[in-house]
Amino acid sequence: MDIVIRRVERGEFAALGEITARAYLDDGLLDFGESDAYLVELRDVAKRAGAAEVLVAVEGGCLLGGVTFVPGPGPMADLAVPGEAEIRMLAVDRAARGRGAGEALVRSCVERARAVEGCVRVILSTQRSMRSAHRIYERLGFVRTPERDWNPVPEWDDITLLTYQLTL
Repeated sequence: MDIVIRRVERGEFAALGEITARAYLDDGLLDFGESDAYLVELRDVAKRAGAAEVLVAVEGGCLLGGVTFVPGPGPMADLAVPGEAEIRMLAVDRAARGRGAGEALVRSCVERARAVEGCVRVILSTQRSMRSAHRIYERLGFVRTPERDWNPVPEWDDITLLTYQLTL
């Protein structure tokens, strides 16, 4: 079967929120586990869908994962400035990994960015330990932009998100 990338449907919000939360929890990406405040954001697909474009990867009717495509600066952007689109919260269900869903989601975001008038690059933030995601980004032509690395929680010195960009 082929993986289909499409907009999330309202009835899938809870399932995608749980896939996203589980991916971050199971991969040890949240400092406080189930009590991490960011977990609320990861699960709140309705909020993301109201402010950006949330895409899902589906195969044979099964939800494999999702991503938030932010077409420019706005409430869902962490770093995007005018002329940039941003990719956020890429997550694939652990059981579906290695089948191309993550790469298909990123490719779809890049295609969408190319369709945004005035968009010249796609940016994203990632954690140091997300090596599988880094390989996807690099395979698709993204390059590291260490000058844009940032800390989402300034009071904690040990959290630095790495940044990548793709010039369109």
